[in-house]
Amino acid sequence: MRLAGKVALITGAGSGMGRAAASLFAREGAKVAAVDINEASAQETAAAIVREGGDAFAMRVDVSNSEDARSMCDETVRRYGGLDIEYNNAGIEGEGGFLAQLSEEAFDRVISINLRGVWLGMKYALPHLIKRGGGAIINTASVAGIVGIKGAAAYCAAKAGVIALTRVGAIEYGRYKIRVNCICPGVIDTPMVGRVSDQGGVTSQANDRLSLLGRIGKPEEIARTALFLASDDAPFATGAPFVIDGGWIAR
Repeated sequence: MRLAGKVALITGAGSGMGRAAASLFAREGAKVAAVDINEASAQETAAAIVREGGDAFAMRVDVSNSEDARSMCDETVRRYGGLDIEYNNAGIEGEGGFLAQLSEEAFDRVISINLRGVWLGMKYALPHLIKRGGGAIINTASVAGIVGIKGAAAYCAAKAGVIALTRVGAIEYGRYKIRVNCICPGVIDTPMVGRVSDQGGVTSQANDRLSLLGRIGKPEEIARTALFLASDDAPFATGAPFVIDGGWIAR
């Protein structure tokens, strides 16, 4: 088991990539804090892990709220005695629209959850990781943080910011043996992508064409990347965006 004896906190664990990662991390031996804004979904994830013989608890958290972010880290440490891995995965697609059409409220909401939420997660996890003598932080960025996407200004800006936060975190905390990396998924089969398609943002056929492999990605494929970065299989990997996009940005 690659995460035996480790404690992992995963945000956005109620569905999609977060749920897949929580399940995989638990199967690999980690104790898991399954965090989500939707408490029922987080509880479903934790319950599934426990049914399979793992150790997990659920917690409702608004990652953009400072007290919630602090509490999720403190409660994980209280329950499990420490924190080794944080996977900041929670995020929203936000309201679409061209730059001049986007409301200030819609822009601020995406930045608050997708960027501020990652910063707060890192801010309150880092002291615990330092006490542990090291650890790993994985952030969910996106290919949208690397390339521009029409109608997604706030989302692109937030995800570019996550890549920058990841690099700064790696630079500042490498001396504490803390590795900080981010994953930049392409189009993945998650509820969020489904909502965008339903709203007419991207059709399933267009999604398939974004990949050189002729299909969209699976949450489990992102989870396996997160596992690699969380484990001792990646001891020299830090400060890097790992692009898992089926070849989208190679075009």
